[in-house]
Amino acid sequence: MVKLQYSGNTHGLVKGIGIVNLVHTHQSDYHPIDFRVYAPDMDGKTKNDHFREMLRQAYEQKGIQAQTVLFDSWYAAAENLKFIHRLGKFFVTTLKENRLVSLTPEQGYIHLQQIEWTAEQLQNGLTVKLQKIPFKVQLFKVVTTHGDIDWVITNRAPGSINTQVVQNENKVRWVIEQLHRELKQLTGIERCQCRKQRAQRNHFACCYQAWLSLKVIAKKIGKTLYQVKHNLWSDYLRNELRDPHIRAYQPA
Repeated sequence: MVKLQYSGNTHGLVKGIGIVNLVHTHQSDYHPIDFRVYAPDMDGKTKNDHFREMLRQAYEQKGIQAQTVLFDSWYAAAENLKFIHRLGKFFVTTLKENRLVSLTPEQGYIHLQQIEWTAEQLQNGLTVKLQKIPFKVQLFKVVTTHGDIDWVITNRAPGSINTQVVQNENKVRWVIEQLHRELKQLTGIERCQCRKQRAQRNHFACCYQAWLSLKVIAKKIGKTLYQVKHNLWSDYLRNELRDPHIRAYQPA
């Protein structure tokens, strides 16, 4: 299952095992509801295949009621957008800079950077057509605090949403990065030394279960997952110092 993967930390390719996560959010709470190991040499499936399969199971088998699906530009392929639209759900996602859009049939397709924005359009968005998409979408130019530009699209009706709302919704998807960080730092999901793929898959499942156990306790006592894990080790160490199970010196 090990192959070259893109790493956000190194901003380049590293050897590793890819995992595709589906996370459900409600207000400030979030939980993983599905994950898939990206191993195209074994099952022949792309990340977009896993994306659609997990969404279909979430709605048809798990009873998820979420109305909006958030994802980054990696999954903003035409098939994924059409699939979510057919489900009767809304999507909010970013586009890569090389995507082409059409403002009018006469003008044809142009690059995102070629669009001339009015003040009203910057606030309320612009109706455009993407290549290979049979329906029109709302495009928003979101300027981040660092001056970077995010091109955000949604299939909501024109006038039903503005740039500020889209920007706030787009921020919600970053909880998946928080989940990734917590899985790595709290469960040791990256540290399994097993060589067999089945053992690695079992290890991943155990890590998700460990994360969920920490989440339940943290929510119950009103602390963070990091505080819960730290306190678990602190209590254990205190008990061991008071009454160690393995004594350094055994009296004769």
